[in-house]
Amino acid sequence: MRIIIVGAAHAMDIAVEKAVLGPEFEVEALAAENPLDVPDSLWRSADAVLSWLMPIRAETIEKLERCRILVRFGVGYDVFDIAAAGRAGIPACNVPDYGTGEVADHAIAMMLALRRGLPSFAELLSTDPVAGWRWSAGPLMKRLATDRLGIVGYGRIGRAVATRAQGFGIDIGWFDPYLGDGAALPGRRLATLEALLGESDVVSLHCPLTEETRGLIDAARLQQFKPGAILVNTARGAIVDPRAVHDALRAGQLGGAAIDVLPQEPPDPDSPLVAAYRMQPSWAAGRLILSPHAAFYSPQSWREMREKAAATARDYLTKGWLRNCVNADFLPESGLRGRAKTD
Repeated sequence: MRIIIVGAAHAMDIAVEKAVLGPEFEVEALAAENPLDVPDSLWRSADAVLSWLMPIRAETIEKLERCRILVRFGVGYDVFDIAAAGRAGIPACNVPDYGTGEVADHAIAMMLALRRGLPSFAELLSTDPVAGWRWSAGPLMKRLATDRLGIVGYGRIGRAVATRAQGFGIDIGWFDPYLGDGAALPGRRLATLEALLGESDVVSLHCPLTEETRGLIDAARLQQFKPGAILVNTARGAIVDPRAVHDALRAGQLGGAAIDVLPQEPPDPDSPLVAAYRMQPSWAAGRLILSPHAAFYSPQSWREMREKAAATARDYLTKGWLRNCVNADFLPESGLRGRAKTD
């Protein structure tokens, strides 16, 4: 059986995947980021496609004559046209549980850095360790136990953030319209997103990128934030409008922002938010943190993600075990390309 790994420019050493898949699989990795750069003959011959960030849309799915499963390295699955895959009888899967702790730690670290003034101290002391010896220089410093943290999206990562925040005595509120009632979960459930934004001192995003959440935090939504609140985004870049964040920070409506993901990566260095981070005007100094889509990463999580993606394809192709299927609503009752047992 043949598996192709696409968009693999940063992971061309596929020893991890080969070790999981075993000798019965032929594995080929391509650095190409555009589906048009992959020969049609390769698409036609694939029994499974594992994608880093290459978009697999309807026109590519039409070429997948033998493919029985699509797997995305990572949590977000917006690279797949899940409806088109479903119509073709191809399950699309992700790896939702490989770096939960890393992302939760990163979100908390960003919040703590702003609340404890670390960006300000680093800048001042690296410039002049004598004149910069100012313990009150952080503009957002505040006792953590007086904060209210609002979490948007209460899946694995959102709950891991809540558990960590509770250790600091922070009051937790959360909003997730797709989570059923009855589970014993930390924090208070808010009925609407507007209610959560209006009461939260820190808002941390942990929802997937869907048509519903694309552009969710725009200029109008930022006006619903509690004045002076901090926004943390370790979810997906396109959930937030970076120009709107720039404008809200500059106007003082938003107290601070910690952003790990952007709609364009790497970003345009002259885009307003990135330029403000580079130039550090007074309204951004100590109030804005950017990191390079690093929240998911540790050497351990990187390996775990690759192992789980490969195992998902292997187990479906060899045993019919289907895990983490994100397009079940689009799959036909019959006609799947291969038998499947859902876990």
